[in-house]
Amino acid sequence: MNRLRLRAEGGFTLIELLVVIAIIGILAAIAIPQFAAYRRRGFEADAQAAARNLATAQEAYFVGAQRYASTATAAVLTGFTLGANIAITTSGNTAKFTVTSKSTKCLTGGTVTFDSATGLITTAACTG
Repeated sequence: MNRLRLRAEGGFTLIELLVVIAIIGILAAIAIPQFAAYRRRGFEADAQAAARNLATAQEAYFVGAQRYASTATAAVLTGFTLGANIAITTSGNTAKFTVTSKSTKCLTGGTVTFDSATGLITTAACTG
């Protein structure tokens, strides 16, 4: 009876453990590059959201002042709060404005530009 009990309490074999480690390695090889891509897209989305928010604040500023704000006065725009890890500039006059925002987490790229004359947003891909 004791012999049967000892056989039933056996552990994993070395082959079983190696197979599990190989499967975990394969999953990690797939997941890590995807995670890096998700991070880059998140940085780009953060910069794009900041550019859109500043553009909306510029339009609200125009209603009262009849001109668009420059970078120096952008800090006082109602409804706009600069988020962390974003560098943003804007230039404006009585006819149009441009907004450029960049995620400081990107090594290169990650720059979003909004031009009010065309209404287009252009994005340079983030790397790093």
